[in-house]
Amino acid sequence: MMDFHGRLTFEDKSNDLLAVGELLVDMISNEYDDTFQSAGYTKFLGGSPSNIAINVKKLGIRSCMVSAVGEDGFGEFLVDRLRREGMELQGIQKSRDSTSLVVVSKSKATPTPIFYRSADYQLAYTSTLEKALKNSKLVHFSCWPVSRIPARHTIERVIEEARTQGTLIGFDPNYHPGIWEKGEDGVQYVKSLFSKVDIIKPSEDDAERLFGKDTPSNQLEKFLELGAKLVILTLGKDGAIVSNGRETRSFETLATDIVDTTGAGDAFWSGFYAAAVKGYTVQDALNLGFAVSAFKLRYTGAVVDLPKLEVIQDYYNL
Repeated sequence: MMDFHGRLTFEDKSNDLLAVGELLVDMISNEYDDTFQSAGYTKFLGGSPSNIAINVKKLGIRSCMVSAVGEDGFGEFLVDRLRREGMELQGIQKSRDSTSLVVVSKSKATPTPIFYRSADYQLAYTSTLEKALKNSKLVHFSCWPVSRIPARHTIERVIEEARTQGTLIGFDPNYHPGIWEKGEDGVQYVKSLFSKVDIIKPSEDDAERLFGKDTPSNQLEKFLELGAKLVILTLGKDGAIVSNGRETRSFETLATDIVDTTGAGDAFWSGFYAAAVKGYTVQDALNLGFAVSAFKLRYTGAVVDLPKLEVIQDYYNL
């Protein structure tokens, strides 16, 4: 049971967070446009693992990531961006497949993406990944790597090893039918993972894709019934509701200035993980997750120039 007033406990390891999965190019429109008629797009480093790994490092904890990119110009762009952020590159696998790409319209609501996938799901379970997992306190992944084989088998092994080692597992159930093979029941597969991980953070859109339309409180219960231990259901401008199966709490949004929503969920994860590792209570870690997300919303792109966690804490008077 993850008590709101309690603190998460970790073994003393050389790394804090391991993020595993997709490393992508985000092509974001230069104008607000939900019809993809924008005349220009700007490329950004993207993919939940890279966003979170970079963010938490800026916030003040240690991180590493394991992903796969193509041996092409976009792949070099991503590797160079990681290098400029001071990230270690040992976990970046190279594939002869093209680097994966997401095209998205700049938006103040939930952006609508178009997916072009290849290299990201070639992710393999290597000795480098095995060592990184053994040396990390937390491991994080999203629906992206489990939506395609062989990356799915890699994540399944990561989950198995993490549970054996007592490593905390965070899962972003960001199900989208567009990233799964046609004809495959991705919904049921994603649901099967809830009992195997420790923390999940669905958005309201994620919940609707997985369960259909319903009230937030009913959606929350559905995640818990499938074995989820700590569920953070984000509701956009309406904040979030969070449950550990025994108690449910509501959180108001801290966002007052929204420029671009890309990466807002990753920013939340980053603040939550950084705070948890730094010894904050679960309640305070949640508050700091929402604070980091609100800070990110003021800027375009998934990865922005975040200050240390304590600076954001002071900024939002937490």
